[in-house]
Amino acid sequence: MELSKIKDLADQVKQNIQQVIVGKEETIDQLLVALISSGHVLLEDVPGTGKTLLAKSLAQSLSCSCKRIQFTPDLLPSDVTGINFYNQKIGEFEFRPGPIFSNIILADEINRATPRTQSSLLECMEEQQTTIDGETHILEKPFLVIATQNPLESQGTFPLPEAQLDRFLLKLNLGYPSKEEGIAILKRFKEKNPIHELLPIASKEAIVDAQRLYSKVYVSDDMLSYIMEIIDKTRNHEHIELGVSPRGSQALLKAVQVYALLKGRDYVIPDDVKAMAKPVLAHRLILAHTMRLRENQAHLLLDEIIDQVAVPAEELTVK
Repeated sequence: MELSKIKDLADQVKQNIQQVIVGKEETIDQLLVALISSGHVLLEDVPGTGKTLLAKSLAQSLSCSCKRIQFTPDLLPSDVTGINFYNQKIGEFEFRPGPIFSNIILADEINRATPRTQSSLLECMEEQQTTIDGETHILEKPFLVIATQNPLESQGTFPLPEAQLDRFLLKLNLGYPSKEEGIAILKRFKEKNPIHELLPIASKEAIVDAQRLYSKVYVSDDMLSYIMEIIDKTRNHEHIELGVSPRGSQALLKAVQVYALLKGRDYVIPDDVKAMAKPVLAHRLILAHTMRLRENQAHLLLDEIIDQVAVPAEELTVK
């Protein structure tokens, strides 16, 4: 697969998803960024905004296996990863894989599970493998976790710790549709749910090829310096207690490379960094105590930081 073919692949998947989802083009682009860069996504918004529908639409657009896990307080780690059980017929233990052994995992309301169960996802998300009773099982590629959570209801929930938030490449908020989009949604879903007729249009092999090739997108030294200037300012800001980790800087690099491809380029420009900075970095910041209660404060601080960093000249970013 050539780099130019990745954009064609992404456009086909995007158009297919838009048979179900009205609007949200930028959010769909960001979801495709996570898929192609082998990252994972945390969708956070109020109920009924289409988080689960968006995740299902992506899964059905791909020729990949998909499992939905409803996270609840009584869910056990073995319910996610699988167990070794004694098979009396053959007289030995046999492995029964859990739902994590799928290409696309929809982890619904992840913050309702206990920390022990949440942590069962950590090795899977980071290493694409899981260890059960001392035996390591490799997960099939592509592997994408799309987790959802409701930020408003705190009763009976277990907030994700920073170490687990850092495993998500992107944290996205869908938001309410506009009035025009709302009318289009009513018309589209008036008689039937279009997701029931959604067909896969991308092969598993094509996705894996895209995951292997996207890193060839050119990133100049000036663009790398631009990225690190932004990262460094998060580590030295008076209102930020803990800035972006090296894992976060690598995540931003991967995201901007894929985003450049989706925009039809084989090289990264400053606008790519600006577009991906907030969804990649905002959830990785630990703000000073006085700032934590302010809504979207992390996004505002990142806007401030980006405005302060000098943008490289365009001729310096093109190979």
